[in-house]
Amino acid sequence: MAAMVTRVLLASPRGYCAGVERAVETVELALDHYGPPVYVRKQIVHNIHVVRDLETRGAIFVDSEEEAPAGATIVYSAHGVAPAVHAASAARSHNVIDATCPLVTKVHVQARRYAAAGYTVILIGHAGHEEVVGTMGEAPEATILVQDVAEAEALELPAGAKVAYITQTTLSVDETSEIIGVLRRRFPHIHAPKKEDICYATSNRQWAVKEMLAEVDLLLVIGSRNSSNSNRLVDVARAGGVASYLIDDAGEIDEAWLDGVTTVGVTSGASAPEKLVEGVCDWFRARGVERIEPYRMVDEDVTFRLPVELRRELVLAESQG
Repeated sequence: MAAMVTRVLLASPRGYCAGVERAVETVELALDHYGPPVYVRKQIVHNIHVVRDLETRGAIFVDSEEEAPAGATIVYSAHGVAPAVHAASAARSHNVIDATCPLVTKVHVQARRYAAAGYTVILIGHAGHEEVVGTMGEAPEATILVQDVAEAEALELPAGAKVAYITQTTLSVDETSEIIGVLRRRFPHIHAPKKEDICYATSNRQWAVKEMLAEVDLLLVIGSRNSSNSNRLVDVARAGGVASYLIDDAGEIDEAWLDGVTTVGVTSGASAPEKLVEGVCDWFRARGVERIEPYRMVDEDVTFRLPVELRRELVLAESQG
């Protein structure tokens, strides 16, 4: 039971990344500036608590841009969209604010460039994930999705095909390098991105979990079920031999997990707000755990500017005010 737990270690870095901060702030500022309702295509970030908070402020989340009325203000989520979505919004005269993470935009640009240069583009990622759907929409006729090592081994391409790969930004660093290894062996002339596509926050959070595994008996990852980077943190811990569970908040902790556990590690995915970590800490405090401490301290100093459409509007409003 929880009474056996004597220490909780908090991973660093954890929680919000620059792309998520930017996306959430974009919706908040759009609501302040335009007033509700502001429509948001898909979940702005993959966290149910963030979505609910924004809904209470007047954001309306829709599955498709087609659901937003003509002329409405609509924010595209951090995961990016296909060109067809921009076209559909333009046809409905939407006031579009594109909160796509700049690191996702970089992958979209690569997809377009490789396709325009005649390459077959191999996208390493998870089928159905919003980021993958958006990226594949850039050059669907030239892009092939590969999800794992087996698919990389089975991939058949015409002899002499020009091949390049790109990746989803929220993948497991280790699994992705395995897949890339297979692709390089099978297609020795494959072109690679100049810089890894997996984002700094995803790799940093996986690194932080690996660093603390020797110290903990159990890892709790705070994040929503549909958060790719949060699921990967669970995978990293389990691959290292440590039991791990994904929880949306403290209410999902099962005391049975804590049998025989003395040290619990806690981390959170890149779309999970810090107040959820505080809630988990309070849960342990309420059960008599006094040692709740950071495991190393790592600062991330990455920031992204707000979307250009919103920056222009706010500057204009300020100059007229």
